[in-house]
Amino acid sequence: MTKIILAVLAALPIALGGASAAVAVAEEPKAAAQSDVIAKVGDQAISFHQINTMLNSSAVVGVSVPALGTPERDTARIVVLDKVISANLLYLDAKRQGLDKDPVYQRDMRNFSNGMLAGQYQRRFMAGEITVSDEEIQAFFDETMVADTEMTDDLHTQIEATLRKRKLHERLKAQREALREGLEVDVYTGNLEPSGDEARADDVRVAQVGEEVISWGEVKASLIAAGRGATELDPLAMEVDARLSTLQGEIDKRIMAHKAREAGLETDPVYRSRFNEFQKTRLVNLHRANLAKEREPSEEQLKAYYEANRMAIMQVEMRKIQDVVVKTREEAEALKAKIESGELTMYQAAADYSIAPGAKQQLGEIGWVAEGRAQPAMNEVIFKLGPGELGGPVESSEGWHLVTVLDVSDAKFDNFEDAATQKLTRRRYIHDQLDTYVMDLRKNDFTVEVYEDNMVRLAQKEADMVARLTEQAAQPGSKTEQRVEELKKMIGE
Repeated sequence: MTKIILAVLAALPIALGGASAAVAVAEEPKAAAQSDVIAKVGDQAISFHQINTMLNSSAVVGVSVPALGTPERDTARIVVLDKVISANLLYLDAKRQGLDKDPVYQRDMRNFSNGMLAGQYQRRFMAGEITVSDEEIQAFFDETMVADTEMTDDLHTQIEATLRKRKLHERLKAQREALREGLEVDVYTGNLEPSGDEARADDVRVAQVGEEVISWGEVKASLIAAGRGATELDPLAMEVDARLSTLQGEIDKRIMAHKAREAGLETDPVYRSRFNEFQKTRLVNLHRANLAKEREPSEEQLKAYYEANRMAIMQVEMRKIQDVVVKTREEAEALKAKIESGELTMYQAAADYSIAPGAKQQLGEIGWVAEGRAQPAMNEVIFKLGPGELGGPVESSEGWHLVTVLDVSDAKFDNFEDAATQKLTRRRYIHDQLDTYVMDLRKNDFTVEVYEDNMVRLAQKEADMVARLTEQAAQPGSKTEQRVEELKKMIGE
């Protein structure tokens, strides 16, 4: 394990942006060696636990999730570490440029904070424990179920959940009415009319809760969406009524968030962790979007980029093929005659006669072949055939082949004038521009340190733990063995 991860880390400057000056593989300080910090970007620490959490998350696009303690896990961890380092560089750059003072960003942070705190306050102080008795479940069953319906365990659970949800809704509704006691709440319904949307400035007041003003710009997106959604469901619905209902919900949320702050819920570790994570992620995304907008290519730049990178952008034609390989041309000719006469199928020929490895298991299906990737003689035959046609015999270094095309995938993104090609080219162009920007940050602006020894130690510790648990599971009488035996009994073995 140690040798494997050291080999991966040896390529780290390439993996982390392609610039050898970008990353310093540092001798970690004692504090880092005693913790799970494996890298630092400026003053931002990156922990082994953080990388593992991200690696196990479906949010990490384009990275598979290898099993714990495997070499593949080490490689994937480096890929995720690269993403996290890049994100931290953009975060520090955004803060240096004062983007965290941006009004849109500040509004997003307030909305997120209010939503989280309101939810915590509601769960902790308003919802409480809700019980549902067997008598209530039976009464609901008797009132709603048709005759002869059996009360199963699943149905009992479903009815209990329905009644609990109904009780929660009723309780919250009653408590929301008490939320506003002692508060002066004003709603300016005249500023909610759809007819005034175009002329209405963002700073126009739509409500006021005590001294806190709610402006049109803060809530217009949710109010407009609510109005349109209501009329789509019911053409006779009034948009302004749906907007008013959504605004009342926003007022309640802000009141609950205020009460949550008074109750000290801002210090809750779960809240702090999620708020800090969102704060960082939102700032990085906002900065990345601004950088992408600044690097929007002209038509000439885009076309020049496509021409320079055409082979990497386009997808060549591909054929899904089935292949039978024999030793001599005579054998191939004889098999071809039998297949064409209907005496044999390609599947039977592959299973009974092909000398290719795995032919009996895959029945000759070898998957997709890209144009230009097969040996020249094979490539010529494969890409002249149509679906279902039989070709050959053709010789290769493995023997004599008969091939048939099972499916065709046409070439894509091979014409710059095509809209889809331009869209893909633009995306790749901006991606490359952002990569270059981040690489420059690594080389010139912020220090990036990777604590190699700590990373190796923690990876080895993980591998040792997996090995120990695997060994324990194999012991007679282990919990794993007991569960297997229970499963066998359940399925009647």
